[in-house]
Amino acid sequence: MNNIESILRNLGHINCSEHNINIVRNADTSTLYEMAIKLNDGYITNDGSLAVTSGTHTGRAPKDKRLVYYDDDTDYIWWSKYSPNTKMTKNTFEIHKTIAIDFLNSHETIFVFDGYAGWNKDNRLKVRTICTRPYHALFMKNMLINPAKEELEDFGEPDFIVYNAGCQPANTYPSDVSSSTSIDFDFKDRKIVLLGTQYAGEMKKGIFTVMHYLMPRKNILSLHSSCNTSVDGSDVALFFGLSGTGKTTLSADPNRILVGDDEHCWYDSGVFNIEGGCYAKCVDLKKETEPDIWNAIRYGNVVENIKCYPGTKVINFADISITENTRASYPISHTNAVIPCESRHPNNIIFLCCDAFGVIPTVSLLTVKQAMYYFINGYTASIPGTVMGITEPAATFSACFGDAFITCHPKVYAELLAQKLDKHKSKVWLINTGWIKGRYGTEGATRCPLKYTRMIVDLIHRNELTSQETKYSDIFNLQYFNKIDGIPEEVLDPAVAWSNKDEYTSTLIYLKQKFDANMEKLDDGSDFMKTMGQYS
Repeated sequence: MNNIESILRNLGHINCSEHNINIVRNADTSTLYEMAIKLNDGYITNDGSLAVTSGTHTGRAPKDKRLVYYDDDTDYIWWSKYSPNTKMTKNTFEIHKTIAIDFLNSHETIFVFDGYAGWNKDNRLKVRTICTRPYHALFMKNMLINPAKEELEDFGEPDFIVYNAGCQPANTYPSDVSSSTSIDFDFKDRKIVLLGTQYAGEMKKGIFTVMHYLMPRKNILSLHSSCNTSVDGSDVALFFGLSGTGKTTLSADPNRILVGDDEHCWYDSGVFNIEGGCYAKCVDLKKETEPDIWNAIRYGNVVENIKCYPGTKVINFADISITENTRASYPISHTNAVIPCESRHPNNIIFLCCDAFGVIPTVSLLTVKQAMYYFINGYTASIPGTVMGITEPAATFSACFGDAFITCHPKVYAELLAQKLDKHKSKVWLINTGWIKGRYGTEGATRCPLKYTRMIVDLIHRNELTSQETKYSDIFNLQYFNKIDGIPEEVLDPAVAWSNKDEYTSTLIYLKQKFDANMEKLDDGSDFMKTMGQYS
């Protein structure tokens, strides 16, 4: 059987021969550009990017993520009203898979991309994506690791297949489907079905969800983090943080080399990036503030839901008329990255939060137990203007700094983190990039200047911060640094910076109550979770 016939056989229920479908498999970038233009699926901007739109959905639909329920996974997958996982019957999944396959069969041309998730060859997944839009094929070409010619010829059966039929709505008749949008996972059959959404990020995060399901079974910790390393590779840092905390800005360091910007795994030999590319926010992008992302946007890049200046093909990054979630997808080779994207074990792990309440110290050194606690909570704060309906600062929690993608209870990932911290002696830091001298919106309060945060991160990289003076905070019992050369004490020490000490204490108590309420939601009755609260 020749290679093409093998491809046809392995597509899985896509009746290419019967329907006379043209298969475009692992096409090069220029071919996908050409076909995108031919099919009216995008246009080329002046910098060489392919500009596309994703239809109604301009972001992920986490409430429409559904997992097939199997009895033998009852204790492994986290099922609760507070978890990101919604149950789906096997029958409903098969209905949706049939809808997707019928949709794909109705097209004259379908695009197939075979690639790898994970740079470590012993732990990577072979992923096949089947779609109808050239833009989706180019996106996955950027975001997965491209096989060499010989690897593609011997690719064989994929570990997971993604059926992207996002232009086709889901069947809402089954009782376990509440929306015409559905992102469906069958971990036993190793299939993902996308219906009712053309947003490319669902494919990227779908594979990340798969890694969160598979890796803990191998004692590998899947991480929603960025990673960089010193030029010689001797110093490795992981950065965790929700939107607005500065994760992208601080990990994109011109004096260090990128391992990856979003998804990693920590295994016995070190850290490896899951992805072959980057998917960066580009709203208000400026060369002066984000040079790495700016320079990466060129030929081979996909820009999603952007607008150009009238009468030109020059991108207006300030235009949010389609969405604030404008995105750029590009190969990691467009950045200053180490390839293969792997590193040794991390020396430092940095948890970033933007504390709008102004009571979390600017930089604290965490114990292993405290690291588990803050990892489970994944804290930051939303401020007015960033989330609809928010008029006052609001505590925001996302388990493991990425609860939309986890499949197990957060304790599973936290216990793996503790094991690796104990074994490899990595230091864990909590850095507040948020407000100092008071809470957001109060007189005299201001956001911590970026120059001071960069100084702190640089000291951590050079292993020079531990010699500085520390003390312990009230309520949270954090060992924090209250004196660092070159940084004012009121920047580092909220107990000193607040003029109204009673208000400081009451705000501290208020925030701790929010942490306690979040921990109650996560409590599954296990001894592990019962003891977690004491480590705050």
